[in-house]
Amino acid sequence: MTKVFFATDVHGSEVCWKKFINAGMFYEADALILGGDMTGKAIVPIVHQGGETYKVMLMEQESTLEGEDEVQDLVKRIHDKGYYPYVTDPDEVEEIGATPGRPHDLFVEQVVETARRWMAYADEKLKGTEIQCYVCPGNDDMFELDEVIVESERVEMVEGKVIRLDDHHEMISTGWTDPTPWDTYREEDEDALQERIERMITRLEDVPNAVFNLHAPPYGSGLDEAPELTEDMQVAYGGQSLEAVGSRAVAAVVREYQPLLGLFGHIHEGKGARRIGRTLCINPGSAYEEGILQGALLQLRRRKIANYILTTG
Repeated sequence: MTKVFFATDVHGSEVCWKKFINAGMFYEADALILGGDMTGKAIVPIVHQGGETYKVMLMEQESTLEGEDEVQDLVKRIHDKGYYPYVTDPDEVEEIGATPGRPHDLFVEQVVETARRWMAYADEKLKGTEIQCYVCPGNDDMFELDEVIVESERVEMVEGKVIRLDDHHEMISTGWTDPTPWDTYREEDEDALQERIERMITRLEDVPNAVFNLHAPPYGSGLDEAPELTEDMQVAYGGQSLEAVGSRAVAAVVREYQPLLGLFGHIHEGKGARRIGRTLCINPGSAYEEGILQGALLQLRRRKIANYILTTG
């Protein structure tokens, strides 16, 4: 029997990444699987005002900090919320804003620097254990992350690969999704996405016993319900109206090939477990901004899932 812990959509939250890595020992798991979207949402400048005073705008609230201790405390809290703190001064803020392409370049630098720190943490914590750690970047993850993951000693980059979890279970993975309103890094039309997934399926030896680790959840599965948006991309009706936004390609391959297990993410509000035919489909959801890691712990046997539980911690 193989025990697997799955989580997804940590979006830059340092505390969630650390919880994910430590879940291996905590749950006595054989394998850790991260289903995508490691990248945070934005840089938060902490601007030096002179002396020991700094100002910062976080969550639409301006705060004043006094001294290095307060700065370092805030840096940690910003990292844990999934943003990138950047200590700077008014002159550099002006220079960044006046230089074409510099904000984007700075964001890439912060994302890559954070990913390197995360890989070093994983390498240290997993050293000397037999826990396998598999990571597949998601649609929000820039391609610069791939090389950082590949360079890790204990984290395996699994985009587009067939991975053998044990003697009986194989896993395919992709972080690519159907098109989103935000035009993210790894998205494509449904036909291309289905072709991408089916190319991996043809390399499986035992499809009915396989795990499909696909970032986008199946359309209409109940794991893909997100708040409806207005034309100007605002949440409609106070978030009370939900709509299915998953992938029709993913739904098609799950229905046709009926793997043992489908692991999904992408839609943070889509937490739950559903059956599509014989396939158990799970989206653990995400609450990364609160520093909460939502996940799924599963025990796999030769031809079945012995048991599973959705976790929060």
